[in-house]
Amino acid sequence: MKRILPLIAASVGLALLQISVASGATLTANVSISSQTMTVMHRGEVIGRWPVSTARRGKVTPTGSWNAKWLSRYHKSSRYNGAPMPFSIFYNGNYAVHGTYQTKKLGRPASAGCVRLSPDHAKVLFSLVKTEGLENTRIIITH
Repeated sequence: MKRILPLIAASVGLALLQISVASGATLTANVSISSQTMTVMHRGEVIGRWPVSTARRGKVTPTGSWNAKWLSRYHKSSRYNGAPMPFSIFYNGNYAVHGTYQTKKLGRPASAGCVRLSPDHAKVLFSLVKTEGLENTRIIITH
């Protein structure tokens, strides 16, 4: 089993790189629900592996692949009592990658469905999306 896991991880990484290249994206945020991590690739290079929080029990973070749709630097949730969502990158309806001030919960499921990052990491990703453009940014979420 110990020999198989690195091969599986390498295969998944290669598959995600191929999706990124095939889609024409220069910036890709690959979210793994099972490991509660995000791997950010910029122009084919991994520039960050960060802890995230995806949906807690009873909620859903949808899996799939989307282009970023719109950005909101100081967003407040219209669904959850104005909860702050700094550096929001919306990708699928009301779902977004965004910063959270509940950083102690990162690395485990805790959100209502969005992908939460530390504010510092969210700021880096937000800045890269602004530079590369929405059409060149891909959000990929896998189990």
